[in-house]
Amino acid sequence: MSHTPAFTPPRNLYVGPRLKPTKGLSLAVTMLLALCAATDVFSVVAHVNMYRLLGGVSDGGFASYAVEDGERADRLVGLGSNVYMVALAATAVVFIVWFHRSRKNAEVFAPDIQGRRAGWAIGGWFIPLGSLWIPHGIASASWDASSPAAPDGSRRAAPRTLLTAWWAAWVISLVLGKLGSALSRSDDLDAYRQSVGVMLAGDAVDIVAAVLAIFFVRKLTHMQRTKAAEGPYATV
Repeated sequence: MSHTPAFTPPRNLYVGPRLKPTKGLSLAVTMLLALCAATDVFSVVAHVNMYRLLGGVSDGGFASYAVEDGERADRLVGLGSNVYMVALAATAVVFIVWFHRSRKNAEVFAPDIQGRRAGWAIGGWFIPLGSLWIPHGIASASWDASSPAAPDGSRRAAPRTLLTAWWAAWVISLVLGKLGSALSRSDDLDAYRQSVGVMLAGDAVDIVAAVLAIFFVRKLTHMQRTKAAEGPYATV
């Protein structure tokens, strides 16, 4: 009687949780963040133009004000705002998909240091006030989990300088945007000009935040690819 031996899987066959590729998403996020930065540059130009125009009115009175110039300046500001919102919406969708996938990968690397479930990598962005710190905590845990191991194989966390700088710039840009919007409701000319100046500063900080976000996305993606190469992990 013939005997069929039981199947024994190869010793190097990985059967644990699998990593999800993020390189393609990171490239898409990078391009969209660059688009956001470009729209911010346009908004900076539009707000500088408006700020100068209002300054002329403040110094010389409405006799120095040309209606056509005011309408043109207002259209430029409105156009910059509308284009930015479209770019931001597209970027947010792709970024959150990348962010969630990176969080899932971090759970493969180090499930014990993930303080929140992966779903918070999506939902955390939509909680009022909580969005200012929940995603940052998730990003920090993903960063630590994706950091390369020490020479002796022990876990170590890479410096979070880039992550901290990006998050700080993003929060500051949000605060400046809210402040500028609140000031713009005033009927006082000087207060309105001040709101334009605050929005101008917010645009400039948002450019910095977008650039830092690009570096963060690229760095975390690279860290996870390097970590995956250390094994034993498999990709889907």
